[in-house]
Amino acid sequence: MERWNPGSLFSDDPPEPAPGEGTPLAERMRPRSLSEFVGQTHLVGEGRILRRLLAGGGALPSLILWGAPGTGKTTLARLLADSSGQRFIALSAVFSGVKDLREAIQQAKTEKRYGKRTVLFIDEIHRFNKSQQDALLHAVENGTVTLIGATTENPSFEVTSALLSRCRVLVLNQLSEDEIKTVLQNALADQERGLASFNASISDELLTRIAHSSSGDARVALTALDAAVESTSPDANAVRSVTEQTVIEALGRAHYAYDKAGEEHYNLISALIKSLRNSDVDASLYWLARMIEGGADPIYIARRLCILASEDIGMADPQAMVQAAAAADIVQLIGLPEGLFPLSQATIYLAKAPKSNAVKSAYFAAVNDAEETARVPVPLHLRNAVTPLMKQIGYGKDYRYVHSDARAKEEMECLPEQLRGRKYYFEEREQSEGEDIEGDD
Repeated sequence: MERWNPGSLFSDDPPEPAPGEGTPLAERMRPRSLSEFVGQTHLVGEGRILRRLLAGGGALPSLILWGAPGTGKTTLARLLADSSGQRFIALSAVFSGVKDLREAIQQAKTEKRYGKRTVLFIDEIHRFNKSQQDALLHAVENGTVTLIGATTENPSFEVTSALLSRCRVLVLNQLSEDEIKTVLQNALADQERGLASFNASISDELLTRIAHSSSGDARVALTALDAAVESTSPDANAVRSVTEQTVIEALGRAHYAYDKAGEEHYNLISALIKSLRNSDVDASLYWLARMIEGGADPIYIARRLCILASEDIGMADPQAMVQAAAAADIVQLIGLPEGLFPLSQATIYLAKAPKSNAVKSAYFAAVNDAEETARVPVPLHLRNAVTPLMKQIGYGKDYRYVHSDARAKEEMECLPEQLRGRKYYFEEREQSEGEDIEGDD
């Protein structure tokens, strides 16, 4: 946490020192003004909300900045604090607790008495638990601090409703490849903070490759560029000619936008299930690969395939459930990486199989009647007479054993009187696409 300097009560805070040698390129190149900021034009473009706030066009409200890593959340928070003339205190929810929050709020109260307001920036605010978020409420509500929280997770799920109601949520988009390339080109040209002094030569094609592999994360792209340039030796003319192999080594393993405990996990499994339901083999394999390469639990994927095999295919192809169950058993037995093959096979089979939701429709149609008739007694002829008294009062009377009474199937009613003749399962639905009932995916 930035520590409060008592001298700041009587004078402006000294400017932060420029990042020195050894500071990562992404930190050195952090924009110091809106003119250096790249991307998020829907927020900082002409006439947009952050443009107005950065121009001093109104009081700064408490904000939740929601976006993927490397999209500029921290930078925007600092720019907003600077433009509004407020003191900036930064906390990370990973390393801070209620004690740190209270200390920061107390510093803000002290500053407020001397006429200076405070922006309290909390990175990864979604990692704060309910009690930690509740500790912010009063200070945000009475204006002791202007809260700017940054999160990569959906605030609807990760930020308490009480705190969310006191903030405005702004969504930051992933940077486009062209925007990432602009960031990289700025770093190569910057003499003071960037890589211009290294006299690097890198082709536009390789810059595009870095931008593409960064998945919209400027920090990832700058880190890869920094590694590629610094690991390239200068030639006789002091030029560092960055090669394709150097870029590949700098990028390392592909980065996947996947968090097993976060919203993207649910987004990806939703995409996989919906692609399977739509019989799109290629899209299904793509989303499967995204999950596996991102580190998803293969058993979780196998379980979801088993559910889909019955929910969306059912009796239209009973072998679908066999394929899904076999894949789940094999993955449980051998794990990854070999388990990706049975998972892929099951995915292809399920995508190609005919689709029907007749099983699902039948069950939930039965559920509706079951809820409305939950106290209707079981017909006497369907009850087991396990004691003489039960037999005496009619349990099991008139029950017809179908193996010795062929007409029992047509003549003996097995539903309660109120539901006699009710149909839930329609076999003809299995021959064509069933009526879709939107699920949770």
